[in-house]
Amino acid sequence: MNVAGFLLDPMTYGFMQRGLLAALLVGVVCAVMGTFVVLKGLAFIGDAVSHAALPGLAIAFILGIPIYLGGAVAAVGTAIAIGAVARRGGLRFDTAVGVLFAGTFALGVLLFSTIKSYTIDLFSYLVGNVLGITAADLATLTVLGAIVLAIVLVLRKELLYATFDPAGAAAAGLPVPALEYLLLALLGVTIVVSIQAVGIVMVVAMLVTPAATAQLLAVRFGRLVGVAIAVAAASAVIGLYLSFHLNVASGASIVLVETVVFLGALVLSPRHGLLVRWRHRLEPTAPGS
Repeated sequence: MNVAGFLLDPMTYGFMQRGLLAALLVGVVCAVMGTFVVLKGLAFIGDAVSHAALPGLAIAFILGIPIYLGGAVAAVGTAIAIGAVARRGGLRFDTAVGVLFAGTFALGVLLFSTIKSYTIDLFSYLVGNVLGITAADLATLTVLGAIVLAIVLVLRKELLYATFDPAGAAAAGLPVPALEYLLLALLGVTIVVSIQAVGIVMVVAMLVTPAATAQLLAVRFGRLVGVAIAVAAASAVIGLYLSFHLNVASGASIVLVETVVFLGALVLSPRHGLLVRWRHRLEPTAPGS
């Protein structure tokens, strides 16, 4: 197969067209939110909130309401509850995450076990299936993703200030607790947007890996976001093509491409790369230094 055929043949299928658009949308939203997650040290909460969406999915299926609605309510509710428990209960943030993560996931498993006829595929929600995106799914993802990006764009300065310097932001009169709850709520919506693409298990990688890669390559926040978006978008396209041609799981392919890019940045980064550190160690020490 020539290069043109490799690139164009998959796009003759509607499911690939929808899957590519969905993967790009999810990648961009996750990259933007991931920068705040990484800067604020909230990587673990992404995993917790993604698993917390499971009981919402189960309840939505049992009640016959849209799956995304149930997942969104559960994810956003859990994210806000984590912030409230940590802030008002006097607990460490990771302790609150661990407690609610275990409890909500257990509730989801219990609820799914009560469904006698599995007309819904639980496995697809665990590992994702971006190639199974329907036109209605794509429309829902687009609306939710646009809402997240619009809010972040409007409040980017306030969110960034509250993330980097909560004490200074509070002194400047910003409602830091409200901004923190908003960030957690946006994180919950982002995770729901991502579940169909990469599933509950790997959604944290979509949030963290592009932003972590960008952190190795950029310093200023604007450039950090740009690099994260570029990594996420490129990984979505490459991973989806590999998934199609190798007939392997699409979500896993996207995440593995992101991981390979991260490892490359870890080795080659001009500021923090392993090659730079090894070169400095091998350089002879100047006399008298």
